[in-house]
Amino acid sequence: MRSSISELSAKAVTLKPATLARAQEAVAARARALGFDVCRFASVAEGWEAGERLDAFVEAGRHGQMAWMQTTRDRRRHPCAMWEDARSAVVLGMNYGPTSDPLALLARPERAAISVYARGDDYHEVIKGRLKEVAQVLAARTGAEVKVFVDTAPLMEKPLAGKAGVGWQGKHTNLVSRDYGSWLFLGVILSAAELVPDEPEVDHCGSCTACLDVCPTRAFPAPFQLDARRCISYLTIEHDGPWAPEFREAVGNRIYGCDDCLAVCPWNKFARDAREARLAERDDLKAPPLAELARLDDAAFRARFVRSPIKRIGRERFIRNVLYSIGSGRVTAALPEVEALLDDASGQVRGAAAWALSRLDPARFAALAERRLTAEPDPAVRAEWEAAA
Repeated sequence: MRSSISELSAKAVTLKPATLARAQEAVAARARALGFDVCRFASVAEGWEAGERLDAFVEAGRHGQMAWMQTTRDRRRHPCAMWEDARSAVVLGMNYGPTSDPLALLARPERAAISVYARGDDYHEVIKGRLKEVAQVLAARTGAEVKVFVDTAPLMEKPLAGKAGVGWQGKHTNLVSRDYGSWLFLGVILSAAELVPDEPEVDHCGSCTACLDVCPTRAFPAPFQLDARRCISYLTIEHDGPWAPEFREAVGNRIYGCDDCLAVCPWNKFARDAREARLAERDDLKAPPLAELARLDDAAFRARFVRSPIKRIGRERFIRNVLYSIGSGRVTAALPEVEALLDDASGQVRGAAAWALSRLDPARFAALAERRLTAEPDPAVRAEWEAAA
């Protein structure tokens, strides 16, 4: 009788080689049928260096406001630290490579650049249901408990993907695949079964530094190291509050995430034509006008980004990003929207609007500054008027 995941034992399970081979073949076949492009296996029983790298990252403060990386660090250091009965991992990848060069949009400052992964439905929702179906096959075939992860738990998927041979962590710290470049969504199934591991992948970056050189905010202090506090993906998604002026000037039209270090990777040439309709981009998220986005109130924001990962950052942080891009790109056509947002209910938005106005129309900014400083109740917003004056 087929067992449910919740009914299975959490103890490690060792199977006969023939049974194990059939189980892994069935898992891989089901993964392919569900649209996964990669399915490989790794052991999690031994130690690895990823935990030490995580410690160094957090201790240097490079995680910024991502406090959860500190609070979950002990569990995040190794898969067995989070689940002591884990013995193996199934690592699955789904290609989301773009059909055109995402960097081309950077030459259109009046249009918003949204990271490729966020131009369609939330990938967590796209993958998780399918991942559970694969996990059911693994559980039924092995009799061992499984746990499913899609970037929402303290599990380091990229080092696991390297162990499984899916790819390697490039100098930009993201996963690189010889078959799919930098464009893979990852999902992981941990299992208490002793699965046969695939060969790990090795580094194929060579002397290339394209991903490091292209970063607009110099977020890589050294190859294979990231300072998230300087990363546009972190700033637009994770950071709450105003940014340092140097990052506002550098952001360009990137309002959600940043694809620069991914898009320049030479290995992407193998993934350009592999993207399928199952991860299709929404037309309204490909290159929307910044002025249009600046007009979104809370209800319109939630309606616009239903099923999108963008909805999780909320309207306040999103409009802040849009305003920084308007100011960075000197998008004067959005001046009416900027002025309207000077009276927004959110102090974070008002502050970003003040900065954007100072870039678009310094004379208008100077004419408003004294009155705005007197009337503004938020000291952080007053500081924006004073700093930009």
